[in-house]
Amino acid sequence: MMNTGTGVEMLNSLERSDHTAFVEGSVLYVWGGCKSVSGTETLLPSDEIWLCDLECGIWERRRMEGELPPALSGACGSYHNGTLYVFGGCDPNGHTNQLYSVDLLEECYTWRRVTDARGNTPSPRDKHSCWVNRDRLIYFGGYGCKTIREVNNSRNFTVDESSWATIGTAFFRFWGWNSEVNVFDTHTATWKEPETHGQTPAPRASHTGATLGDKGYICGGLEDTALDIHCLDLDTWIWTRIDLPSSLVPVGRSMHTLTPVSDHTLFLFGGLSITGDSLSDGWEFDTQTKTWREMDHLHHDKPRLWHSACRGKDSDVVVFGGSRDYVLLMDSVNILRSPSQNHCKDVLVFQTQPYPLLRLCEDCIGRNADVLQEQLSWLPPKLQETVDKRVSFFRIGPNQENKKQLDLVLD
Repeated sequence: MMNTGTGVEMLNSLERSDHTAFVEGSVLYVWGGCKSVSGTETLLPSDEIWLCDLECGIWERRRMEGELPPALSGACGSYHNGTLYVFGGCDPNGHTNQLYSVDLLEECYTWRRVTDARGNTPSPRDKHSCWVNRDRLIYFGGYGCKTIREVNNSRNFTVDESSWATIGTAFFRFWGWNSEVNVFDTHTATWKEPETHGQTPAPRASHTGATLGDKGYICGGLEDTALDIHCLDLDTWIWTRIDLPSSLVPVGRSMHTLTPVSDHTLFLFGGLSITGDSLSDGWEFDTQTKTWREMDHLHHDKPRLWHSACRGKDSDVVVFGGSRDYVLLMDSVNILRSPSQNHCKDVLVFQTQPYPLLRLCEDCIGRNADVLQEQLSWLPPKLQETVDKRVSFFRIGPNQENKKQLDLVLD
């Protein structure tokens, strides 16, 4: 079942943070997350997924069925060969280490809980990251709980001494951050934890990661003034810390995104600084020269954290949703960070490479369709179909409430 629409009510349903998103072809897929309902942070249902045609800007909602995942926060979603995988996160009962999958190439989207996997499933966690490499989902880091035995046997776990608890029975479980690498082979349905070497990053959560070839990169997620960046060779399992002068790197942050835009460059956007500021800066990291370069863009007035970012057509970075700012709450023991109610539902497009001539022409026609109406009828049918989508995009677009904002996004 699908629902399409262009109304304000539909747009309000899109508002969210902490969701999963990916781009396949010209379609942006968005699943899960949380939003504010009557002032309360509410997890969004797992029985629906939203699709946005980035060519014409039209959203539609598809229903999902099967062994539905619970509503989750801090889960890690990954897309590979037509299948969406969701691992870990927090459900209403606490942290989980369940893995779910859904084949999005089928006409009916049917969730399946993966219960037949071999090997040792990683411990429950949230706010972790994933590299997709060949047929492997390679998970790194996160925040979660372990038993005393698991903590004693782990070299890559830092206990959060203020947050240990007894869960269920009399067994003590300790909460904390990890820097573990866990691999799920999608072909054999097998979990493995390879032995890594080199300069292992500090345990962390709310960081970000990206894959370039057979290299996995992670950065952020620590209370450091400068952003660190590390590289893991996904064949040899050797870690490398990329050291740079602090004056030449972005400020430290969490809840940001890192997106591959070429075979050697990564695009960093947004996040939350260690001083609690929402960020809107964009940076490019060159993995060959190992240098950061701050990028000029049109969205400096749109800070984001807990957003998603995907590589789109012509190396665009497509940012969706997220929160504009953060609220600090204080109780008698701790200062707690809680997301504000300012969740977003807009699509921001960052141009990272020069557009090809055909794209420039299509966009120019789309912007000026009113004055070119007669000439549009002269186009060949296939080209006319493409141009009609661009006309729709510039007239309606994915951010239908604010046409002026749409023009800023794509100018």
